[in-house]
Amino acid sequence: MSPTPPARRLRLGMPKRVFSQVLLMQVAIAAGVAVLATGLFLAPLSKQLDNEAMNRALAIAQTTAEQPQIAEDLQHTAPTAGGPVQKEAERIRVATHAEYIVVMDRRGVRWSHTNVKQIGQVVSTSPKEALAGKQVREIDSGTLGRSARGKVPLRDTRGEIIGAVSVGIKYDSVRSELISAIPGLLAYAGGALAVGALAAWLISRRVQRQTRDLAFSDISALLAEREAMLHGIREGVVALDRTGRIRLLNDEAHRLLGIDREAVGRSPDEALGEGRTADILTGRVTGTDLLTVRGQRVLVANRMPTDDGGAVATLRDRTELEQLGRELDSTRGLIDALRAQDHEHANRMHTLLGLLELEMYDDAVEFVGEVVGDHRATAEQVTEKIQDPLLAALLVGKATVAAERGVALWVSDRTRLPDRLIDPRGLVTIVGNLVDNALDAVAATPHARVEVELRTEGRTAVLRVRDTGPGIPAEQHELIFTEGWSTKEPPAHRKRGIGLPMVRRLAERHGGSATVREAEGGGAEFTVVLPEALAEHTPESAPSGFVETAVKEESR
Repeated sequence: MSPTPPARRLRLGMPKRVFSQVLLMQVAIAAGVAVLATGLFLAPLSKQLDNEAMNRALAIAQTTAEQPQIAEDLQHTAPTAGGPVQKEAERIRVATHAEYIVVMDRRGVRWSHTNVKQIGQVVSTSPKEALAGKQVREIDSGTLGRSARGKVPLRDTRGEIIGAVSVGIKYDSVRSELISAIPGLLAYAGGALAVGALAAWLISRRVQRQTRDLAFSDISALLAEREAMLHGIREGVVALDRTGRIRLLNDEAHRLLGIDREAVGRSPDEALGEGRTADILTGRVTGTDLLTVRGQRVLVANRMPTDDGGAVATLRDRTELEQLGRELDSTRGLIDALRAQDHEHANRMHTLLGLLELEMYDDAVEFVGEVVGDHRATAEQVTEKIQDPLLAALLVGKATVAAERGVALWVSDRTRLPDRLIDPRGLVTIVGNLVDNALDAVAATPHARVEVELRTEGRTAVLRVRDTGPGIPAEQHELIFTEGWSTKEPPAHRKRGIGLPMVRRLAERHGGSATVREAEGGGAEFTVVLPEALAEHTPESAPSGFVETAVKEESR
């Protein structure tokens, strides 16, 4: 048989649940406070009762000493049990409920006492202070035990001290008054303890609901896990309290929003400035997967209210995805253009083959020259006016796409842009977005045309893109620059409402502006002004062959 396992030792300790711990601690505190208050009350009460007893004894002694008959009898009679001094002292003692009244002469010999056997004997305590004319209050022990005493001098009709009067009040009576007060005091203390225990229970129940009856160790572990999760995830998290102030920012939110940790405790408007991002965080703009532009980043935000009246907002970085989506759109446009060019090239080859078979050689040479000249004229027209290779290649490519979509893309005769841009990629993004929007606006309209004008005024670059589309209503001229707003259906791989806000942000980053107005003759005209877009000194420009090669490669 296996040995019987030893009995498990019972261990007493603090309960694990927050409710139980808080209740136990608060009841213990209430009980301690009740005991302490009772003790602090009893200590002065005892002293107060002692003072009252001594004052009472002194008052009886003063009243007795003021009786002129006692002073006269003390001088002319003997100290006997049946003497007039004893009779008068006993009368006063019975009337005042004193323990004893002792009348003594200057030698300390008793003329009155509760115990008649003590009459004629010297008192047990020294009467020197009273015989010296002083009044005495004290707690002392005598022949009748511990008592509260009052002693006063006894004077004759001439005011001379002939003895003293000592009055005692039994100390047990004082203690009994103190003890009799304790039950009532404990009743009050018990009532206070009961009220404190009830309040502790109610508070503990509230804490239990708010902590979901978790142990302190569980709460500590959850906080540690929350910190690790918040700072480890690749989404920005912004928590706001019920007053709308930021109370938490994780590392990714700091990076995406470009703000420091001093933003905690401030409102989104104060930390971020006025704009769509602050509107989303504060809840002034509602919805799911809301788009916003912060600096050069495209963010997707979602806001969820919390039970305490605050909110938690999450931020995802869609910058790279948005760029990939735009590149995909451009690639698809180029593919469509190449497919159409392939079809057109096949038709031209068939035409050329027919001319050769008909031995119409001169017409064939003329036909080939016209085809090649059209592409060369477009490339030369662009490179002559725009010296920057990136912008020139972009516009040649856009012209090809526009042609395949039945849109005429023109570069204004006033266009002049030297090859000394400080941020050519930023200007490529601006031009690309505006041209794409213009091509979409004029699609399927008669006599569709888009005109691009790029000129400089000192170091300032001015871009205008005009189209012959339906135009934009005046009340929407500012609305179209709002993140997420668009009149077009979004493609499957991304959302619209990003291009124009990004154009304005890029312009503002350079200290410029982006506006729209109605074009002459109908349509829309976008204007972007970029101060100090050009370098002060013209850098070594690229060889013209490089520009022409880049443009020709783009136009193929």
